[in-house]
Amino acid sequence: MPQTNVYDKTGKAIGSVDLSDELFAAPINAAVLHQVVTAQLAGRRTGTHDTKTRGEVRGGGRKPYRQKGTGRARQGTTSAPHYRGGGAVFGPHPRSYEQRLPRKMKRLALRGALTAKFGDEAIKVIDTFGLDAIRTRDLVGVLSALQASGRVLVVAPGRDERLELSARNLPKVEIILADSLNVVDLINADVVLIEQPSLARMQEVYA
Repeated sequence: MPQTNVYDKTGKAIGSVDLSDELFAAPINAAVLHQVVTAQLAGRRTGTHDTKTRGEVRGGGRKPYRQKGTGRARQGTTSAPHYRGGGAVFGPHPRSYEQRLPRKMKRLALRGALTAKFGDEAIKVIDTFGLDAIRTRDLVGVLSALQASGRVLVVAPGRDERLELSARNLPKVEIILADSLNVVDLINADVVLIEQPSLARMQEVYA
């Protein structure tokens, strides 16, 4: 069973904790990880792009010139695609990019991501942040004491207004609930900072 140190908000190691084999010693399937990441990023697309067809552009109501006798090719409307300002051919229209994946595949990818981060020594466990007030400076001090630099993903056991509001001005710090983990945020993070009570919730939901 993997183990890691538990730190307090001053950066001092105050003990150790056993981590779940199902979450932090799971097989890493790169193909499944890639597929889940692709599906998650596709699901974030709004799909609101739209182009006008020849029936939707303005104008083109009458024939630009007579059918015969001009020496030019016959034309029926100036809204045709080969005219400037005409409709688009096979252009994009609003649609959903959502890709449905089996639940087991998502769980396998999530466990693999956690295991990979643990293998890279990018996971740290803190007993609690215990912020006394909504103050970004205090949170920055805790992260500095824990040597959590770069993109930091904080896994909280529940909603913590002080923690969330203290982190909102830090563009590289993201707060996520223990029961709402996702593969993309885990992979993008340089450091995954887990509050100790979150481990039980993660075990309950994902193991």
